[in-house]
Amino acid sequence: MKALVYTAPRQIAIRDIASPTAAEGQAMLSLRYCGVCGTDIGIWSGTHPRAAAPLVLGHEFIGQVDGTSTRFATGTRVVAYPLFSCGSCHPCRTGSPHICTQLRLIGIDGDGGMAEQLAVDENLLFAVPDNLDDKTATLIEPLAVAVRAVEQSALRVGDSVLVLGAGPIGLLTATVARHAGAAQVCVSDINPARLQLAEALGFIPLDASEENVAERVSRDTAGDGVDVTFECAGVAPAVVDALAATRPGGTICLASLHKGMSPLPLLDVAFKELRIVGSRVYTREQFRRSIPLASELAGQLALLITRTVPLSGAHTVFDDMVAPVACDIKTLIDCTN
Repeated sequence: MKALVYTAPRQIAIRDIASPTAAEGQAMLSLRYCGVCGTDIGIWSGTHPRAAAPLVLGHEFIGQVDGTSTRFATGTRVVAYPLFSCGSCHPCRTGSPHICTQLRLIGIDGDGGMAEQLAVDENLLFAVPDNLDDKTATLIEPLAVAVRAVEQSALRVGDSVLVLGAGPIGLLTATVARHAGAAQVCVSDINPARLQLAEALGFIPLDASEENVAERVSRDTAGDGVDVTFECAGVAPAVVDALAATRPGGTICLASLHKGMSPLPLLDVAFKELRIVGSRVYTREQFRRSIPLASELAGQLALLITRTVPLSGAHTVFDDMVAPVACDIKTLIDCTN
């Protein structure tokens, strides 16, 4: 079968590899589409601490069950909860296996969905409703990330929200926050195309390259600041903006992954009594609930898909995405071509 294989830092190739064999308790999937995630870009760049070549990338995929399955009829469209937990560490023992100290993921610690076929444990699979198309269904996994972030923030109906970063996770978080009852949602970024999409989705765009985000938020909120800030940019200046733009007693949810040290004005945290909470992936239940939510928000989610690349021509996909002129939000790999 054909697969997109990470072979070395900044090197990927389309290769013919052996088709997987479904073990007991697994279902064989014929894959349809797989989304490209920022984590995949990190693996390709050689900076991911666990992923090792050769590796088939991809954890945001939809496929159909092909062959015998004890849980699903042949042809059933499914998505996969891609997390594996150890079951014995403290988080696993106390009901939080999604932050397992030995957490592993499909497409990072083992082959993933940028291929024609994949064998997946049946207990990780969820059926996709008929009213949700294949492409939009690939957004269920990143949508679950946004659901987790919003629920971690304890956002309340009527809250004002700032989302720092208009990438896929930022825009999905803004979408979920509005669905959860946020009265006003501002989204900041430095990329004009991303800000245009944020505005098209009904959010208030803030160009961080042209104005001070905290000062703009202060003006728009009569000096109060926002109730909840989601840091989805993953860059150090965004952390400073988050602390400055959030009102006293407000909440900052760190939904991005900072790989290095970031400055943190702790005096602001203390004086403003800010609540800072982390958010990592999602629980199994949050993933499950993201499926009907994706159906409900399908019209908005579809706008985030900006490019589809055939598997047979995907060998340049990461070079294209990190190019200075790139303005993709969500790129999908068509695993059927």
